[in-house]
Amino acid sequence: MVKVIVLFFSTLFMGVLAQESKPNFHNYFYDQRRSFFEAMPIEKNEIIMLGNSITNCANWDELFPNKHIKNRGISGDITLGVLDRMDEIVKRKPKKIFILIGINDISLNIDKSIILTNYQGIISKIKKDSPKTTIYIQSILPTNDEFDTFKKHQGKMNVIKEVNIGLEKLANDTNVIFLNIFPEFLDNEGKLSKQFTNDGLHLLGEGYLHWASLLKKYI
Repeated sequence: MVKVIVLFFSTLFMGVLAQESKPNFHNYFYDQRRSFFEAMPIEKNEIIMLGNSITNCANWDELFPNKHIKNRGISGDITLGVLDRMDEIVKRKPKKIFILIGINDISLNIDKSIILTNYQGIISKIKKDSPKTTIYIQSILPTNDEFDTFKKHQGKMNVIKEVNIGLEKLANDTNVIFLNIFPEFLDNEGKLSKQFTNDGLHLLGEGYLHWASLLKKYI
């Protein structure tokens, strides 16, 4: 049943991706990416970066060489999609997991309570099946509405802030680590800094270097 729901939502959020003119590509891409993850051998002491396109687009092994770091981002993913693919994550018994997911949910107007419930499911799955894994929840990043490439993601900063407040509370309630990186990407007007983005949503190289500098002491 969960997979049916995920397929439904994947159809909905295809339009939020960069190449909106090729929706079938994104169905294939999601399956290809997920299949690749499932085919990869398991190493000891892996660090998993889990999320959507913002995670997907980084070469984490270059940002943190020799750390057994694995990219488990899939462009366009939502919290329910991550929850559905947790078996591949937990079977690896990773040392650490860094989660950043939710902006696509917000773009689809998925209720805050559903986002947090899915997060709760993700955390519960990790704690049950990989109890020695250290879990890091990262706050959802800001956007910048001066760009119009991703219109469905814009004008929702208040929702982002509300979800981040909920994520911090959830982290405290479940005894996992919350990393509030949201303010570290803001400009003087309270938007995602143009220093870090060229589309108002995704990060440029400098944005990834900045993000890595924030995570360095936890990696």
